[in-house]
Amino acid sequence: MTQSSSRTPGLRPFLPGDAAALAELCLASIQELAAEDYSEAQQEAWAESIVVEGLAERLARSLTLVATVDGAPVGFIALRDNRHVDLFYVHPQAAGQGVGALLYDAVERLARARGAGLLTADVSDNARGFFDRRGFTALRRNSVSVGDEWLANTTMEKPLAASDNGNNAR
Repeated sequence: MTQSSSRTPGLRPFLPGDAAALAELCLASIQELAAEDYSEAQQEAWAESIVVEGLAERLARSLTLVATVDGAPVGFIALRDNRHVDLFYVHPQAAGQGVGALLYDAVERLARARGAGLLTADVSDNARGFFDRRGFTALRRNSVSVGDEWLANTTMEKPLAASDNGNNAR
């Protein structure tokens, strides 16, 4: 990704040809945005686990949206089983510019439209504040074995009550 653009990002569905660009986006996001919360060895294990698990197949099995600016991916989110935010990454150059909010809000609207009553996510330490601001509550801390490393994350959930209009940001 080049310097961030002031253009509003667009949203589109995941396409199989996106896999390589999204893998690079994941790597950049993990290396730059998670550096304060995870060691270099943990970041490497995390990034490798995404590639090893077959990113294209994993994204194709989920409802996956891609945010683009000038046609280039700047973020993506994958909703598995209409209730679990499985993968959610924003390129470091697009972080803090509303890309994550755009992706998350779209997935929440789609989940509601499909009848979901609850959203869950296993959230990295650096993403915890984002989910807190969207009305998620922490259920438990986890230690996840990834390769030879252990990574901490938090399982969070958000009930999607019928009267909730999706504006739970605090």
